[in-house]
Amino acid sequence: MKILTALLLLILAATFAKTVLFSFRAQSAENYAGTGPAFSMKEHLSGTFASEGLIFGPTGKMTNSFVAQMEGEWEGDTGTLTETFTYSNGRTQNRKWFLKLGEGSTFTATADDIVGEGQGVVSGSTVMIRYKIVLPPEAGGHTLSATDWLYLTEDGVIMNKSEMRKYGLKVAELIATMRPIDGTKPWP
Repeated sequence: MKILTALLLLILAATFAKTVLFSFRAQSAENYAGTGPAFSMKEHLSGTFASEGLIFGPTGKMTNSFVAQMEGEWEGDTGTLTETFTYSNGRTQNRKWFLKLGEGSTFTATADDIVGEGQGVVSGSTVMIRYKIVLPPEAGGHTLSATDWLYLTEDGVIMNKSEMRKYGLKVAELIATMRPIDGTKPWP
């Protein structure tokens, strides 16, 4: 019995260490401080984007895909990112993020399906934001804790990876691209 208990504790400790030290959740803004190209929210989240993405459920199986058009606009330190999604299951969705740059490299974000205010930080070639999102009723209406990372590539494409959790357990993951539509970007 003692050996079984010790083995169970070892497995739990290894699982905890993997989650905290060696996973998506383990990365921090400081990990990307010196990376480039430098992500400028005003510059790189302006204009029109085409987006394609995949959504994975808690077992890791793809559950849905989407295409979207996004439009970013800025006035001073305040911006909006308007998103229009079409999902492979036929559902459509519109969301408008309201972004506000803060002290240093921080920012806040709100949207109609976000609880309170999302908190974000820009670091090197990345943007990270954490927020609580309310799923639509047809998707269960659950409130999930989300962490989004945006990674700017050398050619101006933004790669997005997100995890959504409920009670600390991963219930969904999203991987997407955001590609500037020709003629709308002053870079690269």
